Amino acid sequence: MAKDFELWDVICDGPFVPTNNLGDPAVAIPKMSKEFNDANKKAIEKNFRAKKILVCGIGPDEYNRISSYQSAKEICEALKAAHEGTTQVKQSKIDMLTTEYELFRMKYDESIQGMHTRFTSIINELHSLGEIIPRNKFVRKILSVLPSFWESKVNAITEVKELQTLTMDELVGNLKTYEMKKKKDNKEESQEGEESGPKDGHQ
Repeated sequence: MAKDFELWDVICDGPFVPTNNLGDPAVAIPKMSKEFNDANKKAIEKNFRAKKILVCGIGPDEYNRISSYQSAKEICEALKAAHEGTTQVKQSKIDMLTTEYELFRMKYDESIQGMHTRFTSIINELHSLGEIIPRNKFVRKILSVLPSFWESKVNAITEVKELQTLTMDELVGNLKTYEMKKKKDNKEESQEGEESGPKDGHQ
């Protein structure tokens, strides 16, 4: 664990540069490689290990973007800039996603799974940008965005379940079960209607 923190320090603070203090007053002058002692070499190796970890975790497009950088810190900052953008761009993304979250509604012909996938995508993008929405708001949000023909089910869940302790997975599972039952009932009603209708135009 200590080694992991040391590598993270290299990524955040930059690589260690061995120096000699020369002159009066003393001025730190970077050492030549032939002057490195064992402690210097061990400290410098942390930068190479950190670089290796970062490079192994990216694809070819990102590699082309960062291949010229010498330190793990430079690589990390370049990747952050590419994926998060500047502070202004990042805030614009957060504002856009927050609006998308606030206006989110389930589409009339959409499945529970489809709706949940879209909702989770928005939440995850906000999370990746550092904007965290409390989990206890998810359940109430989902119940509020369902179309009007879900009203009876929403009322049933609200009356029976304790919304503060109801998890997102439990809610989605409950809604999926109801959705499948409703589809089955509609199919059976449709088949019964076809069987009870007039045949060949005779009464």
